[in-house]
Amino acid sequence: MEMISVLDISQLQLGKGQKDFYVNKIPPHILENHSKITRPHKHNSYLTILFTKGSGRHEIDFNSYEIKPGSLFLLAPGKTHHWELSEDIDGYIFSHTANFYDLHYSHNRMHQFPFFYSIQNTPHIALDKKQKEETEFLFQKLLMEYQSDKPFQQQLILSYIDIIYIELSRLYLTENAPKTITSGTYSEKFQQFEDLIEKNYITEKSPSQYADWMNVSPKHLNRITKNTIGKTASEVITDRIILEAKRRFLHTKNNFSAIAESLGYDDYAYFSKLFKKNSGLTPTGFLKLY
Repeated sequence: MEMISVLDISQLQLGKGQKDFYVNKIPPHILENHSKITRPHKHNSYLTILFTKGSGRHEIDFNSYEIKPGSLFLLAPGKTHHWELSEDIDGYIFSHTANFYDLHYSHNRMHQFPFFYSIQNTPHIALDKKQKEETEFLFQKLLMEYQSDKPFQQQLILSYIDIIYIELSRLYLTENAPKTITSGTYSEKFQQFEDLIEKNYITEKSPSQYADWMNVSPKHLNRITKNTIGKTASEVITDRIILEAKRRFLHTKNNFSAIAESLGYDDYAYFSKLFKKNSGLTPTGFLKLY
């Protein structure tokens, strides 16, 4: 069954001695990886992109963002994205695996940053001129160190990444505070719930089973999801299923029935009703819209 391609970091043009980290300017990144990134795709690593020049559109899981100088995007693994860029585009991109970062800091450190708290949080930050210049300086230092062959190279790369994430977290919370799922006991449980959904949503759709895996009652799981994003646990599971259905409708050549079956639904009529209830469109109507 044809699926959306997942780009592994090892498929990029990695620097000498690197296997879990990659950084580049955007023009050479596009040139070197053109055949891999022209169609919508996912990454199995974290991805941060800063645009410093040019224009375009960046679509991430059915949300479209304008690209202009100062547009910055932070993508967790698994997000589907593609872009349309002007010829004068410029900027920086870096990517790393979860292990590259988390093994050197505390476990799950990546989830401490607000843009990675939850898949519900926006992946976009709009930097003003001063913020863009300060952030670009850090990306330049990161790229220079990546291209060097000096002692303690990996330690310094990790330090630059940490500084970048901390500085961007401050800007992110200033810009998105009212809409951001924050860190705390409920959000940590919600994050655990999202992680379990990501691993099991095709084979397991019962909120009770997820509650059992989390050692909480179904009622308490609903309390967590309601408190965090205003939805029931069942709605959160369904949202993830519908997102994957949309991805497969658009980016594979399989028919609707085959896609429904691949998501664990043998009854296509039932799945079509579920899709329409959640998205407001039939699968056919969704395809026509896009």
